[in-house]
Parts: sequence; C-alpha cells; structure tokens
Amino acid sequence: MNLVNLESVSHSYGPKPLLSDVSLGIEAGDRIGVVGRNGGGKTTLISVIAGNLKPNTGRVTHNRGLHVGSLSQGDDLDPARSVRDIVLGGRPEHEWARDAGVREILASLLGDIDLTALAGSLSGGERRRTALAKLLIDEHDLIILDEPTNHLDIEAIDWLARHLSGRRTALLVVTHDRWFLDAVSTRTWEVVDGAVERYEGGYAAYVLAKAERARVAAASEARRQNLMRKEIAWLRRGPPARTSKPKFRIEAAQALIADEPPARETVELVKFAAARLGRTVYDLEDVTLHAGGPGQGPLVLDRSTWQFGPGDRVGLIGVNGSGKSSLLRLLADTVRPDSGRVVRGKTVRLAHLSQELAELDPTRRVLETVEEIRKFIQVGKKEWTASQLLERLGFKGEAQWKVVGDLSGGERRRLQLLRLLMDDPNVLMLDEPTNDLDIETLNELEDLLDGWPGTLIVVSHDRYFLERVSDRTVALLGDGKLSMLPGGVDEYLERRASGGALSARAAFGTASAAPTTSGGGAAAVPSAEPGLSAKEERELRKELSRLERQLDKLGAREAKLHASMADAAADYGRLASLDAELKDIVAEKETVETEWLELADRLGE
Repeated sequence: MNLVNLESVSHSYGPKPLLSDVSLGIEAGDRIGVVGRNGGGKTTLISVIAGNLKPNTGRVTHNRGLHVGSLSQGDDLDPARSVRDIVLGGRPEHEWARDAGVREILASLLGDIDLTALAGSLSGGERRRTALAKLLIDEHDLIILDEPTNHLDIEAIDWLARHLSGRRTALLVVTHDRWFLDAVSTRTWEVVDGAVERYEGGYAAYVLAKAERARVAAASEARRQNLMRKEIAWLRRGPPARTSKPKFRIEAAQALIADEPPARETVELVKFAAARLGRTVYDLEDVTLHAGGPGQGPLVLDRSTWQFGPGDRVGLIGVNGSGKSSLLRLLADTVRPDSGRVVRGKTVRLAHLSQELAELDPTRRVLETVEEIRKFIQVGKKEWTASQLLERLGFKGEAQWKVVGDLSGGERRRLQLLRLLMDDPNVLMLDEPTNDLDIETLNELEDLLDGWPGTLIVVSHDRYFLERVSDRTVALLGDGKLSMLPGGVDEYLERRASGGALSARAAFGTASAAPTTSGGGAAAVPSAEPGLSAKEERELRKELSRLERQLDKLGAREAKLHASMADAAADYGRLASLDAELKDIVAEKETVETEWLELADRLGE
C-alpha cells in the first residue's frame, strides 16, 4: 500500500524545470536514498512529498491519517525553549526515562548537551542534533531526512544508520554520504534532468545498475551512429535533387540526425602535477598542543612524536572537538605547539583546504578569484588558462562572472579547491573536503586524489570518502597521542565503544600489523627510555625507520607474489615455487617485525 503518490508532478524555479511530469509512490517500509547534482531538484522533490511545497502542476496524495516527520537542512527551533522541552515536549521524566529507546536517542545524539540549555545558546551542530533527536523520538509513518549526517561525527553517523535500519518506519533520505546510503537504503532514486530514475538497492547497487544502463545506452548510441552514417551516405548518393528519394527514408535520416543526446553539465578535475618532495615532510618531536593555545582548551597532543612521510595518504579521525583541525593548523604553521618541535621539509609546498570559506572575497568575480593565484598553469604537456580550468570544474560561460557571495556552498568549495591546486602543491591537507559537494563532484575529487603523487592528510566524517582516498587511518582518541588504526574506521568504532585509548603497542594490535607504517611508522612512539643518550636515541630511531622501509618492501613483494599465484592458479609447478618463495618472505617479515617491536619498546619504555 502506497503512503504517498505523485501523479504527473512538475515544478520549476525560473526557466529551468526541476521536476518534469514525475509519477511515483512510496510504500510502507520503503527505505529510499535520493541522489543527484546540487541544484538538481532533490530538496524540491522531498518538499513536495512532505507536503511542504505545492507543485506547479500534478497531484500529490497522502494516505489518510499519514504521520510524516521531516528534517530540513535548516531548523525552526524556538531560541527561548530548552532542549528538554523541544525534544521531549514536556513529558514527565519518569515517563521518558523508563523508555530505553528514548534514552538511547538522547545518549547518542545529545550526550554532551545540557538538556536545560536554551536553543538560542546552541551551536549549529547542536541545533541540528536537537532537531534530529526530536524527530526520532516522535512516532511517524514516514520519515524524510535532508542531509541528516551534517554536523555528525563518525560514531553518531554509525549509530544513526543502525537506528534507522531497525525502525519499521518508511524512510526517504537525501544525503551525499555514500556509506550512509548503503547502510540504510534498499532503493535509490536519482533526480536528473527533471526526471526521477529508480534503482533497486543502496548506493553500491545503484552505481552498478547505472553503469549497466550507460553500457546499454552506449551500445544503442553506437548502433544509431552507424545507421546515421548509412542514411547520410544514401542521401548524398545520386542526383542533387532529393524529390525522387522516398520520403520515409529522408524522414528517417533526419530523425537520426536530430536524436543527438543532450550534453550533461559535468565536473572534471584535471590531473595537476605536484612539485617533488624530499625525504622529510613533517616530523613531530615530543610535541604538546592544546586546541585553544598554550595551556588553553582541550589537550590534543601530549609529548607526541610522529612522522608524515612523502607519499603518505593518511585519514585522520576523532570525535568532534578532539583537535583534528588544530593538528592540521599546527602542520600548516598557523598555530604553535605548547612545547616540542615541528620539523617541516624544505621542499614542502602546502595546500590547506580548511572548513572555513572566509578567505574567499565575497565581492569578487569567480574568474578574478582564480586569476589572482595564477592565470596560466602547465598540466602535463598542455598549458591551461584559469578560465579553461574553471569550465572543466563546472563554471561555464556566465558562471565565471558570478560574484563569489552568490555561489552555493558546493560551488565555493570547488572554487577554493581549484585555487589551492593552481599553486602546484605537493602536500594536501583537506579538512572536511566533502562538505556541500554532490556525489558526482566527490567521485571526480576521488579520481584526482587517486593520482595525487604528494602527501595527503584528510579529515572527514564521510566514511566512504575517507576509506576511498587514504591508505592508513590515524586517530585522536583523547589520550594526547596519535594512534595508528590498522583496522580503519571499524577499529576506531570498536575502540570508542570499549572506551579505551590506544597505547603504542595496542595501536599496532599484533606484530603482523606493523608493516602498515609507511613513512609514518614512528607513530605513537613516545619519549625514549631514561638510560638512552640523545645520540643513542637518534640511532635507534634511524634503525626503526630502516626497518619500516624494509617492511614496506617485503609487503610489496608479498602482494606481488599473491598476484602471481592468482595468475598461475592452473600451473601447479609454478604455484609450488611461488608458495615456497612466499613462505620465505613471510618468515623474513616476521623477523623484521619482531625487531621493530623490540626497538619500539625500547623507545617507549
């Protein structure tokens, strides 16, 4: 039974139709993820479904007695009301406190917020979580969420996905968080060119199905092009006069020529070359750092030592307020440590994408904003103008002359990224780069970062993006250390759930996890034992680095052998030889790992 039906619905703002003759329905129990380009009509669609927007044409019907709960990107919280009053609606404490579901929602979303605080005193993120908690505590037949993961950290997003998957309520969610889409949705709607394309399954299934549709469409287009060539050749043969040609053949040829598919506006990020990096990128030596300045605010690092090496691709995670942005500012040399030393390589050319967009002058034109960095840049063997690059990033024609202050959040994010890349950096630090970017732009950004030859440090709550672009995961767990997580985000969630911070040895789990330390393997090694002189400590650290490089090489050889064994699956003689070689590599690797751990213990006692 459908809860909501849309019949021939159309809606537009100005000349561009966002929805064009859309007919669809939502059944009880449906969990639907909505995707599409920014400005493509996703919010318009869910506003029409929720009944908050009357379409220009068409009909929207709700099942009798339908209870719809919606979370928009903004909120209308009364600043004079308390969080408790907004979320619990005046229910007596003995009533809601005995409800395990209500307690779980409050603990997971509002655990760090004073329930007596007035809404007017809350930050944007706290207001967002308050509105979400109110929605989830109430009973609804259909829940509609517009970007629900905004302002949530990885833990809260994981909890929300599990919570929504466990509810029987129908769900309609718009989000750019692809991991979240896969976790909660069983169907996917793509809003594109005024239509709503429907797919079964979550984000991964949608990508596969869309690729198959594109393959079929490409095959159909190839057949059409072939027919078109034949028809045009036929039209050109014979006398100039076409009156003797059969009319149906002429009409068929004209139809083929006219059937060119419309060009989609696409975003393309070109492959920028990075200046060469030396051996040293960033070395943190016995660094203590507070988020609010020396001795002020939360402790981020406590006498911590770490290395970021050339080519490292590091995902940095931690709860909101743990100091991730402060650590990036420390590396960017915009804040100073309380104590200790940060050694920055002489060849480092840094590009730091912060969460703030304040450095973009809102009164300037888009093209002027890029040209003030550089008017031309060499990409591969071709020279590109700022205008050409802007066009490839989706700023076409008149869009290059728009005032920065009139741009959407996603457009400003793209503009800021291009300005950074125009300066030819070899170290990229990205602080929440996925904010305001649609899925198509995220895919392009990931493609660019796949070929990025420099050092990459990423802070993001977008789990899909983080796991997609980084090779190693490092966490700030509140113990003043940077902790390596071989198990990635899953290990982080497990550690957080158990309430335990990671020690140097625990960060690597077992000896077999040690080789994940490419360049930054001095991770979580604290100050040396008292009996060591400065020279002995330097020698030990040098030996530690040598062992890490050896482990990297052994790991690469091991991976290559596994690939060779897969290729030689039918050649039993070759397979036996490769297996013997693999056993030797594994044995050597274990020996080196043991040496590494012994040295790490000496430096960490």
